[in-house]
Amino acid sequence: MKDYKKYFIIPAEPEEVFAALTNPATIQLWSGEPAEMSTVPGSEFSLWDGSISGKNIEFTEGKKIVQEWYFGDQKAQSIVTIILHQDKKGTSAELRHTNIPDEDYSDIVEGWNEIYFGALQDFYEGE
Repeated sequence: MKDYKKYFIIPAEPEEVFAALTNPATIQLWSGEPAEMSTVPGSEFSLWDGSISGKNIEFTEGKKIVQEWYFGDQKAQSIVTIILHQDKKGTSAELRHTNIPDEDYSDIVEGWNEIYFGALQDFYEGE
């Protein structure tokens, strides 16, 4: 099991980034895929046509998202925490992802950098 932590700068206000990560219609705009998402703790979510799925744990409007991501039959919870900070360039998104299975680590890191936050950065930079 491995952990991953990284900061991403997104050229938008934290409230906008929060909405982009939690509103299914907005997720579809920047990801290009339908999304199932809710800000109700305990609800399940699905992104990229089920490639990413899990359970929503905690939300602080405009500031924080905590989710459990599912990896097959894995016993240890894989927790994703995204904390949004105001930054002079928009938002600094602090990502922490714990208990990533070793065999999935490189794909997950690439996904965070290229597909998830990469697409979100491209979306706002293109405005």
